[in-house]
Amino acid sequence: MNNGAIGKILLVDDSQVSRQILKSCISKSEQYEFHEAADGVAALEVFRRVRPDLTFLDINMPNMNGMACLGEIRKIDDRALVVMCSSEIQAETAKDAAALGALAVVRKPPTRESIGDALEKAMQALRAARP
Repeated sequence: MNNGAIGKILLVDDSQVSRQILKSCISKSEQYEFHEAADGVAALEVFRRVRPDLTFLDINMPNMNGMACLGEIRKIDDRALVVMCSSEIQAETAKDAAALGALAVVRKPPTRESIGDALEKAMQALRAARP
């Protein structure tokens, strides 16, 4: 991770349209470097290579779902900042995501406000982690 700012963002969703909607909710005033993956297996490959500052991770995907992927990401980097995304957020799902180390859970389709809140949480976490 870099020095308290978010630079690289990984968007993981099996729907290209969902990834585009998510990207459109992120402020254009910041210069983010975006990386994308269509499932959990590809996400892990990109995560290892890129080491994003923040990952948006869909829960329901083929090959490896978001919860399993989150567990694997946390093995690679136990301080990774991951925001889970789902159209069906139930209390149990949010609790499970938090237990696995998710920073937040965002309802799909995302809004500028919900993504802005998640970005702010991530920036606060990065600032708190600074030596």
